[in-house]
Amino acid sequence: MRLEKIQNMLKEKNWKYQYTEEDGCGSIDFEYRGVSYHIWEFFDGIWGAETNVKNGGSSEDIVGEYEEAIIKEIENWK
Repeated sequence: MRLEKIQNMLKEKNWKYQYTEEDGCGSIDFEYRGVSYHIWEFFDGIWGAETNVKNGGSSEDIVGEYEEAIIKEIENWK
């Protein structure tokens, strides 16, 4: 199982989400206040994730400590 820190945070918030895993990479899709969000993990020589948690309308790639960066962003939501 991948993206465990993010899954644990979503469980603590009681937010419904869908987790899938393919080719060793995790994927999470969830909604918050009617907006769909995604976190799609990838490995291209370095681990990272494509996500739209900073701006629901566009995606960005985060590499390195991507789980921590994504969690920090979500925890700032009001």
